[in-house]
Amino acid sequence: MFRTDGDMNMDKMRASLATAEKNYVIQPNDYLDVRVYTNRGERILDPNGEILRNLSSGGVLQNQMEEKPRFLVQSNGIVKLPMVDYVKVSGLTLLETDSLLQVMFTKFYKDVYVITKVLNNRIIVLGAPGGKVIPMTNDNMNLIEVLAAAGGVDKTGKVHNIRLIRGDLQNPSVQVINLSTIEGMRKAALNVEPNDIVYVEPVRRVFLEALADYMPVFSALTGVLTTYIVIKDLVQN
Repeated sequence: MFRTDGDMNMDKMRASLATAEKNYVIQPNDYLDVRVYTNRGERILDPNGEILRNLSSGGVLQNQMEEKPRFLVQSNGIVKLPMVDYVKVSGLTLLETDSLLQVMFTKFYKDVYVITKVLNNRIIVLGAPGGKVIPMTNDNMNLIEVLAAAGGVDKTGKVHNIRLIRGDLQNPSVQVINLSTIEGMRKAALNVEPNDIVYVEPVRRVFLEALADYMPVFSALTGVLTTYIVIKDLVQN
């Protein structure tokens, strides 16, 4: 899988890395955590406690009250939020979204402070560790953390041939990474960004692979031979 000629498109990878260092751009189907504070960060959304009081009077459990609300960005890039209703956020960075919502919530509160986070950023790991989806726990997550979260790379994977695939799959940028040496790790761009694909090439076991490929043929021949022996034995008897 994902074979390449040489060590890949490093200029494109560096450009992608520079983009990754900036704020994440919100996309359709993202889940957002939006926190609104008043008095420049002193009090959170619902400063009078009316929502929590209503929930409490309705018998809602404490863990449900403490659960973080998640707001889905629809396919048209619009998210529905309390009080401000529908807001177009697709294509905006998190900082731009914070500024936009700060202006909108100023209609209701004084000295508004907004923090927006994306809750469903993830990295896909394929190959030796198996197919796994790793949630991004922070914006500075690197390849080593991703591999550790996927269970690490044991003797079934080639740590000298790891591919970091980024961008549009029709024309992706791919970096071949060698983690078998400190020098190889030092040369690599190890920062990851949302929706990256990490592929760890498995160690090939030629004999076992060939055996698995020919096993159906062996099974068929064995079945035919067994049937022939049974029929011959019946005829002779």
